Amino acid sequence: MNNLVNYQLEQGIATITLDDGKRNALSPEMIAAINAALDRAEADRAMVILTGRPEVFSAGFDLKVMKRGGLPTLRMLGGGFALSARLMAHPYPVVAACNGHALAMGVFLLLSADHVIGTRGPFRIVANEVAIGLTMPRVAVAVLRQRLRPADFQRAVTLSQAYSTEDAVAAGFFDELSDAEGLLALARERVAAFAQLDERAHRESKRRIRRRTIRRIRLSIPLDLWDAVRLALRKKPPRAAA
Repeated sequence: MNNLVNYQLEQGIATITLDDGKRNALSPEMIAAINAALDRAEADRAMVILTGRPEVFSAGFDLKVMKRGGLPTLRMLGGGFALSARLMAHPYPVVAACNGHALAMGVFLLLSADHVIGTRGPFRIVANEVAIGLTMPRVAVAVLRQRLRPADFQRAVTLSQAYSTEDAVAAGFFDELSDAEGLLALARERVAAFAQLDERAHRESKRRIRRRTIRRIRLSIPLDLWDAVRLALRKKPPRAAA
């Protein structure tokens, strides 16, 4: 695709690999590249494996863009939030293969897949918005709620609890774990099994149970963007007196 996202199609499986050479920040360019890869997967009628680079799936939104503020920040936030809804509605099975750390928007992307595999190791899984002074976005709340156990949902949202990979399975972030060396092989095995499902029944059943969540995400995006604008205005230094 480009130097941020690689697309590989093999036997009806599209492997979409995020790799910016660092922490896989979800910049506007990265988000656009992921959307382009999903466009291609839909055109190819392909199941998807979404994965990252060694030791990191994604550390969330690009902080450099966040600090600059303005329209680029709002477009990045809106694009990232919309990507969660798009993954939830992808017409074919989606497996997320988490290579290591996942933070903030990186977590929300993971939890938008049909099946999530984590990697054993000293990695952190955390929605850290509250820890860095941000009210948890409504979109993030909707994504977390549909995957996590109630008690862990509360801790993840209000306390920014960081989970080890083993604890992340019990909480609902991951469906299972793999060693790093076997991560992609296990993902392909799971996708191959899901290929035996009836395509129409899978698509319609997935959209039926997620319809409310997807609608809530789409309705929440403008509200979350308005919250971001208000936060930026509060932080803006007062103008000097004339």
